[in-house]
Amino acid sequence: MGNTFKTAFLLTAMTLLLMALGSWMGGENGMLLAFVIAAVTNFIAYFFSDKIALASYRAQPVTREQLPRAYAIVERLTQKIGLPMPKIYVIPTDSPNAFATGRNPRHASVAVTQGILGLLNDEELEGVLAHELGHVNNRDILISSIAATLAGAIGYLGRFGLFFGGMGNRDERRGGGILMLIVAPIAAMMIQLAVSRSREYQADETGAHFTGNPYALASALQKLDAYARRRPMLATPSTAHLFIIQPFLGMSFGSLFSTHPPIAKRIERLTGRPAEFLQ
Repeated sequence: MGNTFKTAFLLTAMTLLLMALGSWMGGENGMLLAFVIAAVTNFIAYFFSDKIALASYRAQPVTREQLPRAYAIVERLTQKIGLPMPKIYVIPTDSPNAFATGRNPRHASVAVTQGILGLLNDEELEGVLAHELGHVNNRDILISSIAATLAGAIGYLGRFGLFFGGMGNRDERRGGGILMLIVAPIAAMMIQLAVSRSREYQADETGAHFTGNPYALASALQKLDAYARRRPMLATPSTAHLFIIQPFLGMSFGSLFSTHPPIAKRIERLTGRPAEFLQ
């Protein structure tokens, strides 16, 4: 029920923000147009956001024969948990990362990068995949997928505001557009962050419960964080929250725009010990 409320809140908040931006840019007609855009975007977000996210990172579906190691782990975990078997995808990049997406457990997908497959041992990979299945089990994947799609839509609308924003003379329109260019992506990001950070802690806890081995996930997070600093994965701000660790966004705004809690805190919560003492 909690995640259902969050999903409804997210859709409503994004819709109202789109309508407010539309009103600013074009008065009553602009607000009406924004409402239509919001309705279409909500439909796309619900039914196709997983496909959009996977396609944006060129993720390719793989069979059991192509990736027996990951398939064996996921099959064992889903049978233990009682979840349907998700589709498995591989992202063609050496940067280690992973994410889950889909509108419900029956339509879930788990994507892993080529880099994570070569970096982690079997126990650590199981910890990561259990974390992603934790998102599926906790019904987080719909929230995260909707946030990704709608935040991207607001960002685009904010850019259009640069040319069409506000009412009044030419300078006022340009000033309103610049304001929307700044405010819209920030507002979208803030709504994402209200959902994302606590979700990672919860998925860590759920995944560790599934495997019975929190130290494996903690070790995986430590490896992923260290290696990803050397081989960063470039991601868009609207989809960064999908991944198990924070990807590289090509910007530096400090922790305010981080979609993930600090790795050290996640490790400490998993193990009860500071990250520097993890062996």
